[in-house]
Amino acid sequence: MIVLVTGTGTDVGKTVATAALAACGESRGHDVALVKPVQTGESPGSGDLATITALTGIADTHCFATCPEPLAPVTAAQRAGVSLPSLEESVRRVRDLDGPGRLVLVEGAGGVLVQLGDYTIADLAHALQAPVVVVTTTGLGSLNHLALTLEALAHRDIRCLGVIGGSVPGSPDLATSCTLDVLRAGKLGSPWLGEIPAGAGAPTSVAAFCAAAVGWLDGGRRLL
Repeated sequence: MIVLVTGTGTDVGKTVATAALAACGESRGHDVALVKPVQTGESPGSGDLATITALTGIADTHCFATCPEPLAPVTAAQRAGVSLPSLEESVRRVRDLDGPGRLVLVEGAGGVLVQLGDYTIADLAHALQAPVVVVTTTGLGSLNHLALTLEALAHRDIRCLGVIGGSVPGSPDLATSCTLDVLRAGKLGSPWLGEIPAGAGAPTSVAAFCAAAVGWLDGGRRLL
């Protein structure tokens, strides 16, 4: 099973949410592989996949291109002289990781229409005929950003498995509380899969993170 993870923008908690999904996948008996097509702002061997490994202990990770500057992928690649893989190559490499009993989680960069080369994460999902999970913020303005993301997916006939709240504060303000009420009720048309509390990326241990992740996302019951 291949699932792509995107966000309503940058810094919405996508990496920790992907780690939580990976932990849930392992808890349900899946052999989990993680893919980051393009990593920016990091040196090779570091970045989002390294964060996920540190959180979950899962080391089956695959990054197709790394650029050192924290910029949009195409710009970062041009400045670094890095060649980004084509859509066809990325599709082939992701499919090669799939198989019986496998869960392949593909984390995008930024939002669903960010260019990763000659394609976006939406293009990759469409080419793979794979569903998408959307990670969203929960503060004021989040409903609009989420609605735009869901509309972009629907316009391309890409199935959204559901929505995850990223980095949800423990003591939300009024706007966040009202937004969460809407999201938890699934009023934008996509299932609410759960929420990741703020600070979840700094657990005491791998075991503690994985156990908590199963609770945050109900063990992936509605997803996996």
